[in-house]
Amino acid sequence: MKLNIDGLLVYFPYDYIYPEQYTYMVELKKAIDAKGHCALEMPSGTGKTISLLSLIVAYHINYPLEVCKLIYCSRTVPEIEKVVEELKNLMLYYKKETGHEPNITGLALSSRKNLCIHPQVSNPLDGKTVDGLCQSRTTSYIREKSKHDPTVETCSFYESYTEHGREVPLPIGIYNLDDLREFGKKKGWCPYFLARYTITHANIVIYSYYYLLDPKIADLVSKELSKNAVVVFDEAHNIDNVCIESMSVTISRRTLDKCQQNVETLTNTIKKIKDTDKKRLQQEYSRLVEGLREANVARETDIVMANPVLPDEVLQEAVPGNIRNAEHFCVFLKRFVEYLKTRLRVQHVVSESPPSFLRHISQSVCIERKPLRFCSERLSSLLRTLELADLTDFSSLNLIANFATLVSTYAQGFVLIIEPFDDRTPTISNPIMHFSCMDASIAIKPVFDRFQTVIITSGTLSPLDIYPKILDFRPVNTATFTMTLARNNICPMIVAKGNDQVAMTSRFESREDVAVMRNYGNLMVELSAIVPDGLVCFFTSYTYMETIVSSWYEQGIIDKIQNNKLLFIETQNAAETSLALLNYQKACENGRGAVLLSVARGKVSEGIDFDHHLGRCVVMFGVPYVYTQSRILRARLEYLRDQFQIKENDFLTFDAMRHAAQCVGRAMRGKTDYGIMIFADKRFARNDKRGKLPKWIQEYLSDSKCNLSTDEAVNLAKRFLREMAQPFKREDQLGLSLLTLEQLESPEMQKKIEARAHQA
Repeated sequence: MKLNIDGLLVYFPYDYIYPEQYTYMVELKKAIDAKGHCALEMPSGTGKTISLLSLIVAYHINYPLEVCKLIYCSRTVPEIEKVVEELKNLMLYYKKETGHEPNITGLALSSRKNLCIHPQVSNPLDGKTVDGLCQSRTTSYIREKSKHDPTVETCSFYESYTEHGREVPLPIGIYNLDDLREFGKKKGWCPYFLARYTITHANIVIYSYYYLLDPKIADLVSKELSKNAVVVFDEAHNIDNVCIESMSVTISRRTLDKCQQNVETLTNTIKKIKDTDKKRLQQEYSRLVEGLREANVARETDIVMANPVLPDEVLQEAVPGNIRNAEHFCVFLKRFVEYLKTRLRVQHVVSESPPSFLRHISQSVCIERKPLRFCSERLSSLLRTLELADLTDFSSLNLIANFATLVSTYAQGFVLIIEPFDDRTPTISNPIMHFSCMDASIAIKPVFDRFQTVIITSGTLSPLDIYPKILDFRPVNTATFTMTLARNNICPMIVAKGNDQVAMTSRFESREDVAVMRNYGNLMVELSAIVPDGLVCFFTSYTYMETIVSSWYEQGIIDKIQNNKLLFIETQNAAETSLALLNYQKACENGRGAVLLSVARGKVSEGIDFDHHLGRCVVMFGVPYVYTQSRILRARLEYLRDQFQIKENDFLTFDAMRHAAQCVGRAMRGKTDYGIMIFADKRFARNDKRGKLPKWIQEYLSDSKCNLSTDEAVNLAKRFLREMAQPFKREDQLGLSLLTLEQLESPEMQKKIEARAHQA
């Protein structure tokens, strides 16, 4: 289908288009035309990805100087692969319609673990181990040493790539991770470094959030990307948490012990090099005297993204004299680590700001702010100069250096909290230092400042007005879209009480109430008897799930559930959870049916799609508030209140409801899918919570479904399932939720679309 989106010819690789897809593209084009940022909420399963790709690729083809690159950021490898497949379909459609493929190169980028083809290096399952083995074979020191010592192992794929691959551009086409590995095997080149090199020239790059938001990774991977690019953060409902995580540091006693070993290793290595190759250290010293800008680090402001860890203006300066010399720097690090060890010897909780920490360290051990500020870059320079075989051994020391740079760079937006023990295990001495970022805008600000258009999009962004506040940007366009359906495929309901009229709630005061746990269990028994195939349940935490399941076992409820379906449980162990998911899917495929008990904010709630028979019903037991006694959370709430005027309860409710919507949204993965969404807590009926659900859920959540008992909910579910069991006619879908080109261009439909866009 060819579309005219406000004067732009867009190739859409399907025979029909949903009205919301068309409206989504209209709003998207407005943001790109204005060269500004936008936040768009579109229901899950309505073709958001292909709408984004179709419009932006068309814009790039028609206006290559305005939009020269698309950077598509997603969360997980399976989601990245889905985007690549959609892009491949789009390119095939272009070839079919125009007779030739567009001159576009697109590729996915992931870690070494997912791209390495070396038989010995790629075997370990742990990503850090793969990184270490790779670095131990690819550093220039090891490669030079191997010329004189044949027993030293190098990577033939990397050697071949550096000799031949750098000069040969990747052929035009779209490459997923498997395609890159196959191409690498065919040519004998390293797929990881090939992809790293190609992203600067590719028209479309698809990778993880962290390649843009984590300053340590962004500085290596994304530093040369063009300003005239459109950046898409897909499934971005948790983007503020990703930003905060990338800028936060947690230090334990074990970390500091490892740091001491790292410093000793550095000291010994420097002594050896002084005896054999003193010139190497002298050259580094000379570069550092001139300043980091000339220190063999390509950081020109017109091509390099600003690094939040070290502000751009600092790079113009020379490294402070007391840490230029490698030996002096090791002594400095040793003193800093010893100071941190003394800070962990506390009997009570300490909370302070970065300026307070700097004042204390200056008074205690005479360490000033400026050398701390250069710690991260100075350590990187030293590790490059020493050309150590395995840099993963120095991850703890890198962490400490990053902490030193952060604490001395930012006076606001961070808090330092030292806890002598974990609140949940107060009898065990386990001191931990948290240097926590409270302002998500710090990590994402370089992205907003650098690229002309950044698109924040997801199926659960409600309420939209809070994201510009917590990310500190001014969108030129915000819009939310509902889902047009031929029949009501969604059945959301709020179950507020059991048949005994005892209120259902996960409030702290009611968590140990046997009647509440029994009512939750009875609801599960009834649903497992009537819902076909898959039934997914989410709890507010692992602890709460364990308490509930234990109570159900004692009351005989587990046996009743297992009479109807097989039961699987998500655990904190990733391997066990993967096995449970695999067997859950098998049970649904075989017709036996299954129940999966999982946790909001866990692996199942974010990256797994329970489409069609895998998730006919999703139950959210309780309101998934974050652990409110966390001192880090309380500090962030105070910061949001003082800096952005966001009330504490408003943010907590917003955070809980976006996770609840994300959990129940697992059931609806397309317009031909259908599912029951049950919010099992009376508090969901309140306006402050119900009003924060996405519009596409709210419009099906009528008042009559907001205060149901277990029996009423079961009867409503039975009636809904009977309706959905009727044959689904294609004419029904054509009548309401799909449009042909002629229907789309009719004056009546154009008026409806304009009205919908204006309303959004």
